[in-house]
Amino acid sequence: MRAYLASSIGVACTAALALPLALYPGPAHARAERAATSGSTQSLPLLPLASGGLDRGVAASGGDTGDRGVAAPDVRPFSLVGVVWDRPSAGLRARVQVRTRAVGSGEWSPWRELLPYEDEAPDPDSPERRSARAHGGTAPLWVGDSDGVQARVRPERTATADADGRAVADEGADGRAAADEGADGRAVAGGVRAAALPAGLRLELVDPGEAPAPPPGRGALRALPAHPVPPRPVPSRPARTHPVPTRPAPPQSVPTRPARTHPVPSRPAPPRSAPTHPAPTPGGAGAAPGAKPSAGSSSGKPSAGLPSGKPSAGLPSGKPSPDPSSPRPSPSKTTAGPLPSPDPSTQPPSALGAEVTKASAAGHTAPRPRIITRAGWGADEKIREKGHVYSKTVKVAFIHHTVTGNKYSCSQAPSVLRSIYRYHVKSLGWRDYGYNFTIDKCGKIYEGRSGGVAKAVRGAHTLGFNTNSMGVAVLGTFSTKKPPAKAVKAIAKLTAWKLGLFKRNPRGTTHLVSGGGNKYKKGTSVKLHVIAGHRDGFATECPGKRLYKKLGSVRKTAARLQGR
Repeated sequence: MRAYLASSIGVACTAALALPLALYPGPAHARAERAATSGSTQSLPLLPLASGGLDRGVAASGGDTGDRGVAAPDVRPFSLVGVVWDRPSAGLRARVQVRTRAVGSGEWSPWRELLPYEDEAPDPDSPERRSARAHGGTAPLWVGDSDGVQARVRPERTATADADGRAVADEGADGRAAADEGADGRAVAGGVRAAALPAGLRLELVDPGEAPAPPPGRGALRALPAHPVPPRPVPSRPARTHPVPTRPAPPQSVPTRPARTHPVPSRPAPPRSAPTHPAPTPGGAGAAPGAKPSAGSSSGKPSAGLPSGKPSAGLPSGKPSPDPSSPRPSPSKTTAGPLPSPDPSTQPPSALGAEVTKASAAGHTAPRPRIITRAGWGADEKIREKGHVYSKTVKVAFIHHTVTGNKYSCSQAPSVLRSIYRYHVKSLGWRDYGYNFTIDKCGKIYEGRSGGVAKAVRGAHTLGFNTNSMGVAVLGTFSTKKPPAKAVKAIAKLTAWKLGLFKRNPRGTTHLVSGGGNKYKKGTSVKLHVIAGHRDGFATECPGKRLYKKLGSVRKTAARLQGR
């Protein structure tokens, strides 16, 4: 996605599109990684092309021109393609094209471009990029269900100059292109030298596989309101306990029981010589039996089996209420219950609690949109590197387009994500999916790199600026195609919520220190929009001209959602 090389822009020559290809014998020679449900990757080496390939009518003149290619008419089904090479620091100065054969119809697609991808990668000095597993590669391309492929790589041609500084003629005296041998052994035709290609060029064919059904309730994080949450359940539920005092009210008939006890003093009445004793009995020794009930009505001891032994005490029922309410522990447990309902592997209960706390501390927050979890789109957690890497904060949200093409349906979006995920991890050697979030054309938001959607997870999306930032990628290519309104709205919702957790104003600016790139040297403090396009930090066309133009409205909408 680096600005496309001028020498290859707009080339539409039919002859150039009909390069000869090296026939590939079949899937038996492919390096493949199989998994029953998590997909597979086939890797086909790109070999030097000579005259007489598939398109015999257009043979390359002048012998070996440095072109590479492969033709594999019979391979296992795949849905995404990309080209990789050994060293991530080695650039690819070449034009890469592929065409694929659709499963079922057998029709071949037109030739399609694979764009450079070195600008969407881990930072130069990060362990992720310096890992022995890391490779360079093009952007992946979604091609749909396919079972045949052809690919070709044509290096850039650089004109050489004679002693007077003039370009050497492209044709020899006989009208045919002259061919010389360069000092490095590469063919030079008519004074035009082919750029060196990186070692280990190979074509990757990715099958996303079938995603297992996520556990119940773990496929998506439900939308949450912004803070302050209108009366949270925690303070409101104790209100339910107030009706409990009404339950002791019916036993207020208990004081009527002491009335039953008054006849007890009448039992001493049988003594005939004591007609005057009934008067003093209420306070005398004979009243002791009757005194106990009256005392019991305040102490509750005689009414041992009655939970309402304090009707006349007038005490708040909070003390006796635990006894009758003990079978109903809902007030204390249900407040914690709703929070961890999303995917525990992605968002543990403690993280959700921290999210609420962080939101309450922020001056401006926005509702959390619904987010489809990694379990929801079928990420195979076994293939990524264990553990997570975090930044201290999130200061900038970089917006990208995946340049995987727009020929996918919304129902296919999870498959596209699984394919990109496998390409990032298995083909490019990254620790995990590169982007922090991804949005499809229907406006659905997907969790990207693992580690917690509310946390400052360090991704691999903007070379040189992955620290203290997050990457949001829209599935598709938006250089000339207008991005869907639903996707643009989803960007605003997502950034308003996530940036609000870190007290960032979507319409503001901030500074990040470059880790090195083609636009800013390492150590440079760069002023950026809080919601920025990838091109703001790197010399690239990403996120596409049409999507980049929408970022102004995204900032405005996100700020409004934060209440600014």
